[in-house]
Amino acid sequence: MTGGFAGGRPLPPEAPVPPPPPEALLRAFGPSGPSRRGLQDPPGGRPGARRTSTGPWWKPDARADPWRDPHAPAALGAPAVYDEEVRSGPFVVDARGRRKIRLGDLSVRVAVLAVLALLMVGALGGGVGWVLTRTAHESPLLTPGTKLSEVQPGVSRAPGSVSDIAADVTPAVVSIEVRVGQAGATGSGVVIEGKNGYIVTNNHVVSGADGVDGAEIRAVFSDGSGSAARIVGRDPASDIAVLKVEKPGLLTASLGNSDKVVVGDPVVAIGSPLGLAGTVTTGIISALERPVRLSGEGSDTNAVISALQTDAPINPGNSGGALVDGTGAVIGINTAIASLGGSGSGSIGLGFAIPINTARDIAEQLISTGKAVHASLGVNARSVTDGTRDGALVLNVEPGSPADAAGIREEDVVIAVEGQRVGSSEELVVAVDAHDPGDKVTVEVVRGGKSQELEVTLAAA
Repeated sequence: MTGGFAGGRPLPPEAPVPPPPPEALLRAFGPSGPSRRGLQDPPGGRPGARRTSTGPWWKPDARADPWRDPHAPAALGAPAVYDEEVRSGPFVVDARGRRKIRLGDLSVRVAVLAVLALLMVGALGGGVGWVLTRTAHESPLLTPGTKLSEVQPGVSRAPGSVSDIAADVTPAVVSIEVRVGQAGATGSGVVIEGKNGYIVTNNHVVSGADGVDGAEIRAVFSDGSGSAARIVGRDPASDIAVLKVEKPGLLTASLGNSDKVVVGDPVVAIGSPLGLAGTVTTGIISALERPVRLSGEGSDTNAVISALQTDAPINPGNSGGALVDGTGAVIGINTAIASLGGSGSGSIGLGFAIPINTARDIAEQLISTGKAVHASLGVNARSVTDGTRDGALVLNVEPGSPADAAGIREEDVVIAVEGQRVGSSEELVVAVDAHDPGDKVTVEVVRGGKSQELEVTLAAA
């Protein structure tokens, strides 16, 4: 193998030893002592702390600089290696040979000029902005004839929507205004027979005006017209009353079947809460067959109903109004709300309605005879529990009543009627009221720790 990189290539000659510098050069630039090397001392006797305009070539390590030493031999050496930053004027050369500027080494004049330039640029920009804003023209506050955009086409309301149901049913729901002397109250009602002007409402809405001289009951319709109303009949045991108005051509509400309602069905409540006629709220059926005791409110109502529970907002004034299903059929008559003690009487999402099947039966009796008949067991009871089983404790038995005839005694605990479980005194009333006078039912009681069944023939109350 031949060439410059072959293994047997000749080696370069050793670097010759340079001759000593000329005597004149040593006298001109050499150090003052015979044993010292490098350049002679600068004027003043010592190297300066840094280069200056009067001594630009002197620095503390100047004497060790081989380029300034007349005795230094001239030969090629290894590449430059920077172990640390080397300063060169306002620049610094790092270990990788990169030059960086150091602001601390800039002269005062350069720094002042830079600051002045920045101030001038900022002042110029601010001045231009101020001029532009001062010269901009403001638009007038008023623009006659302005037309705002509108959505086209209009909102589509599908059949069966809440708005569709409200439009169909609201004309059949009325506001009931009751005035007795200087006192007044409001409620709601539902037109159940338009040809003869029959309206169903709650007993507690109108009971205070029944038989009172000078009392007024007035029905106000969705079109704003009104008509005097008369009481056809009242039933304090179910909190149902029927009114009659002399107004032809009333729209009759469609009455549904409350036995087909299930929990979760959507419902719409329509009435006049707090006197605000035609108010529509929505919710669902929250529970079925909820025993609710109704009493007080200045009326003779003393009822226990098997209610439809809903979270549709119901407030005072909704009483007697309609609870409507998704088809627009009335499935209940709004009657009561639950409220927290001391927190007022507004809706907390627990409203109760009389099932329309019950309200229809009572209303038909009132329209036919002016009164309603209920089945009776003939006992007074209160709710009890032994920790494992609930029931209705018999406090007293009316002499000659169906219970007396069947052998029910005081301190018996009724736990079922005709196979329907009874867990409270309210549930006992509901279970008995589900039957008609004259029906024979089996009543299960606990006596002396043992259960037994008794057959009872219910009477009319």
